Order: sequence, then structure tokens, then C-alpha cells
Amino acid sequence: MQKLLSLLIVLISGILYFLLETPQTPTESEDAVKKNEKYYQTRMCDALGGEVEHILFDKTRVDCLTREHAIEVDFAKKWAEGIGQALYYAEVTGKKPAVGLIVGEGDQKYLKRLEKVAQTYRIKVIVIPK
Repeated sequence: MQKLLSLLIVLISGILYFLLETPQTPTESEDAVKKNEKYYQTRMCDALGGEVEHILFDKTRVDCLTREHAIEVDFAKKWAEGIGQALYYAEVTGKKPAVGLIVGEGDQKYLKRLEKVAQTYRIKVIVIPK
């Protein structure tokens, strides 16, 4: 029980660090490079202690597989695709579905849509700041 509690504290600390980390001012070269989905996927999955791009029997890839969740990571405009993939990956892996949504300025409408459906189908929503 003590080990489980310690693991839970470490996991929660990691998640809070990821979510509350103050953004640093990007260098000129970092600013010039557009971050792709893989960047956000890897960063989030590492913070959660999950496995990045877990390959399934049918050669599809779960963006992040944790002990509890099968997580699909997508940019906000692809919120609906994220739902379908998360539900499929959860079904195949026996985990709970989750969508990591990469949200930037002007993306709140997509987040609201995802949250509405997520509530009905018990999909965890993880907001990833862009």
C-alpha cells in the first residue's frame, strides 16, 4: 500500500509539473520550428510515465499507453478523430479511453465539443497547452 501511495504521489507530481510548468521564452530557432503532434505526445506521455506509440496486433499505434488509459493525442481541430481512436484503443487494450487535446489560441470551441462527448462516453480529456 505504501509503494502504491508513493507511486501515485510521484505520478501526480509529474502531471502537475507538466500542466503547470511555466513556459520559457523560446529561442529564435525554437520559435521558427513548428512543433508537431509527436512533440506534444512524447512530452505528455513521459510526464504520465506511459509508453509512447504502443503497437497493437493490427499495427495501429496508441499514442500513449499508461497503466489505466489508452490515450490518443491530436490537435484541437481533430477532436472528433481523437474520440474514435481513443475508444478503439481502449476497447482493444482493455484500458480506459482518453484524448490528449493540443489546445492553442482560438481552440476552445473544439475543447468544448470534445468535453461534451467525453462526458457521455466516459473519455478522459487531457488538455495539452500549445
